[in-house]
Amino acid sequence: MTTPSDYSLIDSGNGRKLERFGAVVLDRPCAQAVWRPCRPAAEWDRADAWFTREEGSRWQQRRPLPESWEVTLEGLRFEVQPTDFGHVGVFPEHVRAWRWLRRFQEALPAGREPLSVLNLFAYSGGATLAAARLGFRVCHLDASRKMVAWARRNAALNDLDAAPVRWIVDDVQKFLAREQRRGAVYDGIILDPPSFGRGSRQELFKIDTHLLDLMEQCRRVLAPRPAFVFLSCHTPGYTPLVLEHLLSQGLAGLGGAIEAGEMVLEGGHEVLPVPSGTYAVWSAPVA
Repeated sequence: MTTPSDYSLIDSGNGRKLERFGAVVLDRPCAQAVWRPCRPAAEWDRADAWFTREEGSRWQQRRPLPESWEVTLEGLRFEVQPTDFGHVGVFPEHVRAWRWLRRFQEALPAGREPLSVLNLFAYSGGATLAAARLGFRVCHLDASRKMVAWARRNAALNDLDAAPVRWIVDDVQKFLAREQRRGAVYDGIILDPPSFGRGSRQELFKIDTHLLDLMEQCRRVLAPRPAFVFLSCHTPGYTPLVLEHLLSQGLAGLGGAIEAGEMVLEGGHEVLPVPSGTYAVWSAPVA
């Protein structure tokens, strides 16, 4: 099934990637793109803006960028805008998770109660919207009040502002501890932990230090017969096999199956795919 999208990867190379977000073309850093670009330099020179980390991170503009604009990705509408980190508020490589959710939902037996899904480190809400669109009940959690507000605007853009979504601003580990004490459980969990982050009260999160404890906390808030856990990561060294091991140990005894691989940005004909993180997903047998 083809779904609308006005995002495209145009080219990559020399540590950069050239992308179109709607009518805006951006040139951004991409450490994985160690190869040579395929398109001529003149095409790169037509980018509306580029992001540089030399002499301080900043955007350079050939043409004034709008303060914000809208793009469609996998049939979902998003508000995007240039940020101080070089991001624009949506990560197209996460489309893999949204497509997996759709396939999983399509395999569920008709008449089953909607799944309850916890989306941790939820950012601007891509996975939340993908799950809500499928009829799941979602708890969206991010430590940034600004990002949760952004995600809610995205929900409104997709007529999902009345969907069954809880919008939570909190530190992930403190929230999970409270949910466990309350006896709350979820059928599925989606998480994309950062390499380094701060909670809503400046609590420190470092993936190398805290991920194992985080996975144990996730296990404690899973329903007795959970449906899935989708773990993704952009931290160098966290390969698909690493994530697979984390899930196999963290969910030991539950049976099911694990699929793992790379998240990839893909373009059209003769555009080299760009590795953009890794994922592993555990799912229970559909019954």
